[in-house]
Amino acid sequence: MPKDGGIGASSKRREDLRFLTGRGKYTDDINLQNQTHAYFVRSDVAHGTINSIDTSAAEAMPGVLRVFTAKDFEAVGGIPCGWQITDRHGEVMQEPKHPVLAEGKVRHVGDPIAVVVAETQAQARDAGEALDIDITELPAVIDMRDALKDGATKVHDDLTSNLCYDWGFVEENRDAVDEAIKGAHHVTTLELTNNRLVANPMEPRVAVGDYDFSTDEHTLYTTSQNPHVIRLLMGAFVLGIPEHKLRVVAPDVGGGFGTKIFHYAEEAFCTFAAKEIGRPVKWTSSRSEAFMSDAHGRDHVTKIELALDKDGNFLALRTDTLANMGAYLSTFAPSVPTWLHGTLMAGNYKTPLIYVNVKAVFTNTVPVDAYRGAGRPEATFQLERVVDKAAREMGIDPVELRRKNFITEFPYATPVAVEYDTGDYHATMDKLLEMSDHAGFDTRAAESKKNGKLRGFGISHYIEACGIAPSNLVGQLGARAGLYESATVRVNATGSISVMTGSHSHGQGHETSFAQVVADMIGIDESQIDIVHGDTAKTPMGMGTYGSRSIAVGGSAMVKATEKIINKAKKIAAHLLEASDADIELKDGAFSVAGTDKSVAWGDVTLAAYVPHNYPLEDIEPGLEETAFYDPANFTYPSGGYGCEVEVDPETGKVTVLGFYAADDFGNIVNPMIVEGQVHGGLAQGIGQALLENCAYDAEGQILSGSYMDYAMPRADDLPMFNVDHSCITPCTHNPLGVKGCGEAGAIGSPPALVNAVIDALQRGGHDVTHIDMPLSPDRVWAAMNG
Repeated sequence: MPKDGGIGASSKRREDLRFLTGRGKYTDDINLQNQTHAYFVRSDVAHGTINSIDTSAAEAMPGVLRVFTAKDFEAVGGIPCGWQITDRHGEVMQEPKHPVLAEGKVRHVGDPIAVVVAETQAQARDAGEALDIDITELPAVIDMRDALKDGATKVHDDLTSNLCYDWGFVEENRDAVDEAIKGAHHVTTLELTNNRLVANPMEPRVAVGDYDFSTDEHTLYTTSQNPHVIRLLMGAFVLGIPEHKLRVVAPDVGGGFGTKIFHYAEEAFCTFAAKEIGRPVKWTSSRSEAFMSDAHGRDHVTKIELALDKDGNFLALRTDTLANMGAYLSTFAPSVPTWLHGTLMAGNYKTPLIYVNVKAVFTNTVPVDAYRGAGRPEATFQLERVVDKAAREMGIDPVELRRKNFITEFPYATPVAVEYDTGDYHATMDKLLEMSDHAGFDTRAAESKKNGKLRGFGISHYIEACGIAPSNLVGQLGARAGLYESATVRVNATGSISVMTGSHSHGQGHETSFAQVVADMIGIDESQIDIVHGDTAKTPMGMGTYGSRSIAVGGSAMVKATEKIINKAKKIAAHLLEASDADIELKDGAFSVAGTDKSVAWGDVTLAAYVPHNYPLEDIEPGLEETAFYDPANFTYPSGGYGCEVEVDPETGKVTVLGFYAADDFGNIVNPMIVEGQVHGGLAQGIGQALLENCAYDAEGQILSGSYMDYAMPRADDLPMFNVDHSCITPCTHNPLGVKGCGEAGAIGSPPALVNAVIDALQRGGHDVTHIDMPLSPDRVWAAMNG
């Protein structure tokens, strides 16, 4: 391959041409012939009994075709949960029904009660506002601690309590951890909150349902990160549609961040209603609607204890967490605070004993599920905050305390049931200190002091588990789906290639980076390769994109399929060159006989595959198309060291981020430019959580931050220019590309680094402040400084 292409090249993202020129095709751009519009009427109370719904006035309004309520869905299933947790007592979690439309009760503000379908969106909205709905408001339970008290209002009357599960991990470590903490030289304790977030992708959710009476086929166009999973869940568990009669299409998707992984009621409704009405049905979320209908993220309350010996060696770690599930179980919600969180509590450190307890709680709030990082940011925040606090309590430099406890030998089996295959945490720490000019910090701090400001520097080290797998393991852990990925590589007669992938791109640059992988393997130009994704009618069954799995799992499936292509093409080339296929080499798009000047071009071989005039049909069948499914043997484990330098204004409490530094180990890199962009995006979201973002409820369950007037998204002037590096490379040992994943790293490592920096600044300024909960808004920082 030329130096300007293939694996390792910063090839420009081919998809950006259509996005930057307004030629992308998003779900809301899809308008079908004879289309109707849906308007969801949602609860304005957090908890209440539905006494009656009078639809007569709405049904008589202009353009109204039908009003749907829960009684129309009596024959269908509820929205399914994709992961079942078994608790520390051996009991399966409590799993209430999640109806498409509220049945008998509403359980959070935004819970859908009824849907009007009309000729236009405006007519549907007007009729929705004319519905007469009688609801008796009931006490709402919002705080997780209150929800677990004896006699607390129950979110679901048919459950025994508001406790979804009480999970302990690793249960056999529990007594040993307790004893180690009792006998330790020093124990650092920290109570913290991981604040609730709204994902806020650029494109709100949209669903368009269509039905073809002539073939009995349903089609759903939707803003999804995993269309095959939506087809499986909705077809099999909600609407009872055979998979071969249900097509799900996710075209260009403007960001997901986890919130578009899940199967939502609106998707099931539009698919169902299209057949009932006999016309396509379209729903487009408003931004304010998204705040109360899209799954939220994070929302944990934790007590963490770290035991150390007199020299600062970690002895044991114990955590107790309350995790908010909201009113219903979203698709992957139960797995986030358990298997995606508890298994990462070792972090980068060789702590010999760890015990994690998580109580998942139902409340009258919007359901909570995976958000960029999903469990890993929560684990890293707890761990890196308590390590920093321990360093200050013991008078040990935070850098040196981490170094003392870093894992240095690999593979390393943690006490929380995962095995890291490779890594070099000292290297990422060294790179971080170099990038940030850590040695010159004191000089910069003195300058800030002259200007009346407090300067601080904070670090964090993270590790995450990406490409969740293997399927046989996650099945034992409660996953109700496999976590493999698929690819079909179709070589055309003229040598161009279509690659159909079960992964989905919603900003990751798959159309560029996936093409680089295949082009590099064959030695042809990337422009000859087309990446097809997002349509269950065109792609093999796949699990979609989340958890930084795309290149590690989806890319590996492509490698496996392309290897099959190359092996078959070598046989054809051997026949054309009158040689043994064992002697055929492929390089720069040509097949040659080793040790000779005999060769045949890639295009000549592909043409022979489809025009087999001179072809050993008895040995090789015509055509050149192969499919592979790849199920990883283990997670991949990206890691890194992050540093943040801040200034705090003691008069106002305002925090200014002066510099942010990220030294990551992502294994081998396919496209450095795309990797850098992914890290930048994650950093923006992590800093947003640490400084600005917070989804707040009042005691009655009303969302106080239900629009951008009250929910502070990070803006350009809130962020510094990022300094990122991914030159510390320890390749993954168990996938063919040696890659690890990069999409979530920035959101995982940045919040604790920023909070640690602010605490450092305050303590340097003489303030006895050991912790401030996120977001570190000026009023919170000022209040902490002033007692």
